[in-house]
Amino acid sequence: MASHLHLFAAYGIELEYMLVDRQTLAVAPVCDRVLAAEAGEPVTELERGPIGWSNELAAHVIELKTSGPTTRLDADKAADFTKDLRRVDELAATFGARVLPTAMHPLMDPARETILWSHEGKPVYAAYDRIFGCSGHGWSNLQSCHLNLPFHGDQELHRLHSAIRPVLTLLPGLAASSPIVEGKVTGVLDTRLQVYRNNQRKLGSIIGKVVPEAVTSAHDYEEHILKPMYREIAPLDPEGLLQHEWLNSRGAIARFDRGAIEIRLLDVQETPRADLAIARLVAETVRALAEQRWVPLTELDRLSTTMLAGVLDQTITRAEHAVVESEPLLRALGYDGHQATVEELWTHLAESLLLDRLPAEGLRGALVTILGRGTLASRITKAVGPKPSEQRIIEVYGALADCALEGQLFVP
Repeated sequence: MASHLHLFAAYGIELEYMLVDRQTLAVAPVCDRVLAAEAGEPVTELERGPIGWSNELAAHVIELKTSGPTTRLDADKAADFTKDLRRVDELAATFGARVLPTAMHPLMDPARETILWSHEGKPVYAAYDRIFGCSGHGWSNLQSCHLNLPFHGDQELHRLHSAIRPVLTLLPGLAASSPIVEGKVTGVLDTRLQVYRNNQRKLGSIIGKVVPEAVTSAHDYEEHILKPMYREIAPLDPEGLLQHEWLNSRGAIARFDRGAIEIRLLDVQETPRADLAIARLVAETVRALAEQRWVPLTELDRLSTTMLAGVLDQTITRAEHAVVESEPLLRALGYDGHQATVEELWTHLAESLLLDRLPAEGLRGALVTILGRGTLASRITKAVGPKPSEQRIIEVYGALADCALEGQLFVP
């Protein structure tokens, strides 16, 4: 994303998917073979028109992303992603594999099944593995949607960062899709974020409270977020392989190299149509806050990081069912009341900012399903039951894999 882009001039979307055995859904570490089959030679990334493909840390994960900034978060862009997912699935089939959506594999044993990427970029991945141990759910079994929003200069960075912080607390209530781990319903609807926030706790400055601290400039960001991370990891990273801005694991990170803030707390959904619908609503909510629609910027800056992190804790567990009682947060979101469920808040935001501007089908239909029938995590939980058999999990996740290619939302 070019650094000259101003607020909300364009967007970047990154979607991660698992490659799994077509019959058993066991993880299939064939990302390198799929990329090579499409490119005609070994590669770590490639572009196919509007969508690019690349590898990730785990060899069974492939990432699809917009080829540079896009001005569109709409049904047509979702269709671009779906078209490429079908191509990935077609190539994967030659290796006995298929594409599987959602934020966590429901049956994977990472200690036994993890295979890390072993090609270009290996020194960085090896450093992460040496320091943190990457054969765990928080590293090799988590797939997300990243939304990149541009900024230009300190004023825009301040506005954007301040607007994103409160929105982060609500994201699991819209996008949770990880309720099952190692064959068991965990009782946490966004288990990906549960493990994500703990995978680097040995160096607490890297992830902080997940919700980032309030900052007002690039210098402020460097002093209060980046430099403490670099100092803490330096004894374990003498070569400096990891001392870059992407080491930051907070829920939203400033990418000065691309002039954008990357929001990282969205679980990937069952179909790109749902991902794009969620990204559009999130972007419109951030825009409203950045434009000070309900409260001034100074009031957003005063929102306590500890309070926001506490709300996020609740939404990670209960997603749309979590109850928000912080009146400063409710006021910042334009909600008139003393408390609200996260589902009520997202419905209020969707109705206030977006729904009447969308065509009846496409993204609007996806949002109506999510707001009316619950997060994907809730729908999965309903479909499998409280103590599902492995066969039932395979059946339901097989249906989710079909949704990815068909562009349909999963409704049990």
